[in-house]
Amino acid sequence: MRSGTVLAGAAALGLAHIGPAASWLPPVRDRLLPGLAARGRPDHVALTFDDGPDPVSTPLFLDLLDELGVRATFFVLGCRVARHPEVVAETVARGHEVAVHGWEHRTQWLPGPERDVRDLRRARDLIEQVCGQRPRWFRPPFGILTSGLWRAARRAELRPVLWGAWGKDWIEDRSPAEIEHTVLSDTRGGTTILLHDTAPDGGGTAWRGTLVSVPRIVEHCQDAGWSVGPLAEHF
Repeated sequence: MRSGTVLAGAAALGLAHIGPAASWLPPVRDRLLPGLAARGRPDHVALTFDDGPDPVSTPLFLDLLDELGVRATFFVLGCRVARHPEVVAETVARGHEVAVHGWEHRTQWLPGPERDVRDLRRARDLIEQVCGQRPRWFRPPFGILTSGLWRAARRAELRPVLWGAWGKDWIEDRSPAEIEHTVLSDTRGGTTILLHDTAPDGGGTAWRGTLVSVPRIVEHCQDAGWSVGPLAEHF
């Protein structure tokens, strides 16, 4: 009897930890949690990139965004900032916003309250040290926001945000047309778009399709009357 009670208690704790991750599901996020979906001004679309920085691909995105006259928010991994601080510094110098994507790209299925707070603060502090400004936003890897990460973000004074449209552009050999179609099918005024300027390990070439798709995505948004910019201008 006692062992059954212990197991039931453990299951309840596990569900309480993992349950909020259901916010990853678009119907839950978009209808019930518009703030988490980063829904903003109806005349604005937020453009965001995950998983950098990367010394090869990220500068190409910065050059492209300069050509388009558009600024974006880059959600970066602390461990990659530590390896390539000059890329993050250049990102901010060009007028973009930098936000926290965690220290490493891994899900936190098992509770680890102190670990989660330590990692987020470590990433936040390094970004502030390199960029000269404290980040405001946190997007968890894979969009999996457990109750532990909710609390850790609050203790690290970061606001969790996910997205409203994405390109599934981490998939190798996905064409620019496929990325563009997937993004724009869910994009309206006030949407936050999720793309990737690299892979978490810096490998692969999926980002090349993203690079080609960005101008068409921006053009579509602007033709619809929506300005395109970072999250800092979105709310």
